[in-house]
Amino acid sequence: MDINAQLAAEFHLQLWQVENTVNLIDEGNTIPFIARYRKEAHGTLDDQVLREINDRLEYLRGLEKRKEEVISSIENLGMMTDEIMESLNKAVTLAEVEDIYRPYKPKRKTRASVARSRGLEPLADMIFAQETDCPSPLEMAAEFVNEENEVPTAEDALQGAMDIIAENLSDDANIRRRLRNLFTVSGVITVKAADPDEKSVYEMYYDFTDTVNRIAEYRVLAIDRGEREDFLKVSVSLDMVKAMNVMHSVAILNNNSPCTQTILDVCDDSYSRLIYPSIEREIRSMLTEKAAKAGIKSFSDNLRPLLMQPPVKGKVALGLDPGYRTGCKVAVVDETGRVLDTGVIYITHSQAQKEQAKLKIKSLIETYGIDIIAIGNGTASKETEIFTAELIKTVDRKVAYMVVSEAGASVYSASKLAAEEFPQFDVSLRSAVSIARRLQDPLAELVKIDPKSIGVGQYQHDMPKKELGAALDGVVEDCVNSVGVDLNTASPSLLARVSGINATVAKNIAKYREENGAFSSRSDIKKVPKLGAKAFEQCAGFMRVSESKNVLDNTGVHPESYKAAKELLEECGYTLTDVKNNSIGDLSEKADGIGRDRLCEKLGIGLPTLEDIIKELMKPGRDPRDELPPPMLRADVMSMEDLVPGMEMKGTVRNVIDFGAFVDIGVHQDGLVHISEMSNRRIKHPSEVLTVNDVITVWVKSVDVSRNRISLTMKKPGEQ
Repeated sequence: MDINAQLAAEFHLQLWQVENTVNLIDEGNTIPFIARYRKEAHGTLDDQVLREINDRLEYLRGLEKRKEEVISSIENLGMMTDEIMESLNKAVTLAEVEDIYRPYKPKRKTRASVARSRGLEPLADMIFAQETDCPSPLEMAAEFVNEENEVPTAEDALQGAMDIIAENLSDDANIRRRLRNLFTVSGVITVKAADPDEKSVYEMYYDFTDTVNRIAEYRVLAIDRGEREDFLKVSVSLDMVKAMNVMHSVAILNNNSPCTQTILDVCDDSYSRLIYPSIEREIRSMLTEKAAKAGIKSFSDNLRPLLMQPPVKGKVALGLDPGYRTGCKVAVVDETGRVLDTGVIYITHSQAQKEQAKLKIKSLIETYGIDIIAIGNGTASKETEIFTAELIKTVDRKVAYMVVSEAGASVYSASKLAAEEFPQFDVSLRSAVSIARRLQDPLAELVKIDPKSIGVGQYQHDMPKKELGAALDGVVEDCVNSVGVDLNTASPSLLARVSGINATVAKNIAKYREENGAFSSRSDIKKVPKLGAKAFEQCAGFMRVSESKNVLDNTGVHPESYKAAKELLEECGYTLTDVKNNSIGDLSEKADGIGRDRLCEKLGIGLPTLEDIIKELMKPGRDPRDELPPPMLRADVMSMEDLVPGMEMKGTVRNVIDFGAFVDIGVHQDGLVHISEMSNRRIKHPSEVLTVNDVITVWVKSVDVSRNRISLTMKKPGEQ
């Protein structure tokens, strides 16, 4: 197989794009580096496509390796034929390769292997031939009676021969391929309750059927979990007539032979005893794998906008980690995230303690000039929000608040990383710090947490950990590198996500910074232990050094392009000082006037690199998150009881799942916009319309206070 040609066909790309991409990957370049600084080589493919190519490349290489192993094994048995070799060469999936290898694969002891050891294979061949004028199967079997070989009767000999034929049919790659395809197209999934009288969250699946080719991925994951928890029993079935038609077509029935009825019986036995259980497992596995892949994609799609939500810059923040018995933990952090103060207040105990809490928070607001308050959305969050809304009405300073997700905060707070960062604080105070920082700079704080713990997916705990981890790590890496990191303030956790930097080197950077002071230029990081030339090449463009004398060190221009950037400025009549003073607003127009193609030729760079350099020079220190709508800050609070059908609300999308999206409308209970309520046109998935952190207008459809359920619609009343 020509893997590059295969990839080009699958991704609808030119062969040169794939060849260059594969070469860059094989040379040890990271996906963010390839996506950002090697655009000419691959034709400006984005990081997501590059990751998909990389994943598919690994699969196809694994497929080729398995083919080689199978070919070697069959050749060692002396059983390789031109037909088998051709089938292996044509195989495009691992399942096909395993089907071809199945008859030659070493087997554990089976009924058929025992029969073969007793010399009954010739009898099996005679029966399967179904000659018109042959004796009856029992008469033929009588000739194979042999006490020494443990074949005492003709019936035993016949049964052994039938077992051999049944296994041969089960091992037939053509039968398995056709039946697998039939199951995929026409199979029916049936779900029943293990105990119909037992209450559970899976009651909607107690009597459920759907087709293999139509069942929704989230249902597959739910059914799988219900089965694991012993609430559900699941089966996949296929119309027996269709299944037997496949079996009979391969067995090539001769209706004039005395052996035909025996072959019919063998086909039935082979299917029900050997093939069906195996294919059912494969189909269930295929459905689970497909559902997990869709779930991982959904999780990744949700994680990206969550990480890329705009930071609230230049604001002193107060973090509140709500709680009942242990009180509400408080942390004040300055504009850079440095902790200024901590404490505990009690707002749910007595009125006297609540008044003390108000005095404490007022004092903190006045002392530190607090601008924003971040409230965790966990236990006692509603009471804390009401307390905060009442409080900020009584202070002279303009203060706003926002309820932020504290998913993963407890995981971070109890981690070794948090203990190293805040050895002087207990676990609960670390959570308050994290909550405050999540509002200030979500990306810098969330990278400290295992992405699986952030909670913007569906059934994430049921997905393969390795694949989920790799996908989410890729999203985090892409987000960090698209924003860039400040070399002098970034935490080791953030640095470790930069292209070419591992955890060890990230710690070395932080240690070097502590021992030698702030970095004065990008090139200074070459002095960091274990950061070699290759690592510098991969990471340098994503590092920002705002203190550097060279303004290019605070842009996304890679050091390898500094010469081209300076020459570009000269051609357009500017200097680096003009860049520093933000006085080159017409650089793009001047480049157009000279001619971009002409500039590329003169500077020795490609058009994508030229365009990136122009963009970076016009906005040095640019943060792509600043171009997104800011987060919704609030100054008052509502409750579910205030909602009435038809009410128009502004909300923030918190999670997008297969059947809809959950939206925070500021009443402490997210409302659900079902997929059918998102648009007047038909959509296949909510992600076509919404992403996490979108600020949208919704209308209340219904409210069920007793069940804490809010139904929302994006369709304006009267226009539905």
